[in-house]
Amino acid sequence: MGRSTRRVTIPAAEFKARCLELVNTVREARAEYVITNHGRPVARLVPVDDAPLKVFGRLAGTVTHEGDLVSPVAVPWEALE
Repeated sequence: MGRSTRRVTIPAAEFKARCLELVNTVREARAEYVITNHGRPVARLVPVDDAPLKVFGRLAGTVTHEGDLVSPVAVPWEALE
């Protein structure tokens, strides 16, 4: 997995004034900035995960076996009555 990041909230006006500095901080210190407008979060500036996306095996262990999915159920459905 990726390294841990620290999260900082910053107003949009301050972000605009310090954008390039903050981008460098995100890259070097793995910081995360939540950009706000009138105190409400509107965007996040986060570091890019350098690890390649694992495609094969990504869903391994996420499927559960629920038994026979083909045979009729023993309980009558209300829709069939």
